[in-house]
Amino acid sequence: MFEKNTKLGSINISNDVIATIVGGAAMECYGVVGMASQKVLKDGFYELLKKENYARGIIVTSQDTGIVVDMYIIVGYGMKISEIVSEVQKKVKYVLETALDVEVEAINVYVQGVRVIE
Repeated sequence: MFEKNTKLGSINISNDVIATIVGGAAMECYGVVGMASQKVLKDGFYELLKKENYARGIIVTSQDTGIVVDMYIIVGYGMKISEIVSEVQKKVKYVLETALDVEVEAINVYVQGVRVIE
């Protein structure tokens, strides 16, 4: 949970809300097919999460210097993975800092799989 104190009182933002915002921002990036569950399903396949389940593929932890986001994504086939990950990190950092006024310590992106974009 992220807490921010103002002169009028305190604001508490749950980790699920942050995870939903992060998931939405990541899905806007070119090359991201979807969010993946952090748990491996049977036979090593990863579950592709729908919009309402983004929080299952994102872990948000609060540190003293800011928040740390661990996200699990699936990328499109034939695309440069390093570029996709870099763009996801930039976009998520920008969205968190502008929308929530939160300091971001780290954004860790784990590519769980590659899918053909139809």
